[in-house]
Amino acid sequence: MNRSRLTTRHATWRKTCLPKRLLASLLLVFPLALPAAATDNARVMRLASLEWLPYVGADLAQEGWSTFVAATAARQFNYRTEIEYFPWTRAMQLGVKNARYAGYFPAYYTEERARQCHFSAPIGSSTIGIAYLKSTPLQWSALQDLDKFKLAVVAGFSNGQAFDAMVREGKLNVDASPNDMLNLRKLLARRVDAVVIDKLVLRYLLLTEPSIAKDGAQIAFHEKPLAELPLHVCFQRSPAGLEMQQAFNAAMQAVSLRRLENDYFQRLERRNAEP
Repeated sequence: MNRSRLTTRHATWRKTCLPKRLLASLLLVFPLALPAAATDNARVMRLASLEWLPYVGADLAQEGWSTFVAATAARQFNYRTEIEYFPWTRAMQLGVKNARYAGYFPAYYTEERARQCHFSAPIGSSTIGIAYLKSTPLQWSALQDLDKFKLAVVAGFSNGQAFDAMVREGKLNVDASPNDMLNLRKLLARRVDAVVIDKLVLRYLLLTEPSIAKDGAQIAFHEKPLAELPLHVCFQRSPAGLEMQQAFNAAMQAVSLRRLENDYFQRLERRNAEP
């Protein structure tokens, strides 16, 4: 991941990615009620985002892992979060330019983005790598080795500075789609050779999405990552944005990301494994 608008395409994808059984499980495992610290008079930290399960999602408990972390920090300085969802490129534009928003998230750091906003302290991290079919093993040790493959990517996503630079220079053959689900379906249909994807996103989709879970045993995640990228809130580059970033960063010092992440996914896996 409180939604003002959602495109038909994203609404449809959300429904296919979140089966009713899983949603019921999530609501049991992760209660939606906020702690008492979130008072009625708390100010609003409104962020633009996308549907990127399990990090952010309107139908997930706490609206996803990244939203849960951001909301936990915001409550420490008497803010409550509100997330509004758009395609990723639109979310970035609104987050940095529209006064309705404090910023956008969850964002990888890039030099271009750093000129447009104030980056928060990390709210987690993302391991970007390559998913491929076990029947056609993919071997690589340097980015140049990937130039012989057709790689599915999500439009607008950064996949590490080195990878992005090679794409801009036309040195890699990429096929862009609106989301990871479409890319995984392309892989299973052998329309691409591999998918560039976040490790936790792949783990989550193989666990919860029936249309690919039945074929999930065919998919492997390469042991060599493309990048290990911290995730951030990108606050607007303004005096108010800087003030909010500083308060947010101070609050994040009290958050144990590793403990929260392990607990979140272990509970989800245990609940989903129940008959």
